Amino acid sequence: MSRVPPLVRSAARRAAIAAMAACIMLSSALAFAGGSSVFAPDRGKFKIMVNGMQAGEETFDLSPDGDHWVAHGVTEIQTSAGHERVTGNLLLHPDGTPIRYDWSTTGAQKAAAAITFKGPVAMIDLHVLGKRPYTKQFTFGSPNIAILDNNLYDQFGVLARLYNWRGGGEQTFPVLIPQALTPGSVTLNSLGPQDAGGGKKLDELQVKTADLEVDLYLDGKKLMRIVSPSANAEIDRE
Repeated sequence: MSRVPPLVRSAARRAAIAAMAACIMLSSALAFAGGSSVFAPDRGKFKIMVNGMQAGEETFDLSPDGDHWVAHGVTEIQTSAGHERVTGNLLLHPDGTPIRYDWSTTGAQKAAAAITFKGPVAMIDLHVLGKRPYTKQFTFGSPNIAILDNNLYDQFGVLARLYNWRGGGEQTFPVLIPQALTPGSVTLNSLGPQDAGGGKKLDELQVKTADLEVDLYLDGKKLMRIVSPSANAEIDRE
């Protein structure tokens, strides 16, 4: 067997290293450009139905912001206390871990909060009209924290993108409900394609927390419908 001359062998090694470095640089560039993100741009409007009557609507937008993503939602809803407007702005890493969340509400009560995330730690700075500012810290077992805030249904769409569809089965994430200052966990489970009428099928994703159970219906990565039998509520994309 002929031997490779040392000079040629060295040159081949340098070429291999250069090729590997180029691949690493390309991978980094793709990741920076959002190529490795679990998200895709989306925007639309949800109609909120309770007991068969429209109670409000939410407009939402999910879009890239540099090397991060922003999920923005505004809900106008009629509650037992009167008209309420809720705004949520969630800044995310491409893999779905939260960086910062800001929410505000006007109506019977005016309040706003900013939540910053550092790994598994969430620091909340809450301001309620007429009361002293309040701070609270929560520490979770993982930085993969799901945000599910009151009356901001686009966040279920973000949650669905955190689910590993290839892996399937039950998957559990730590969850924070910011307006209620409530931490916990949420379990997701794919129930597979379901008949949505007209020959169309939607993927059903079951969502369970300690006091909530809803079914999400998705067309690819797009959230189309949310059903909560216990609350007799249904949220539909218009």
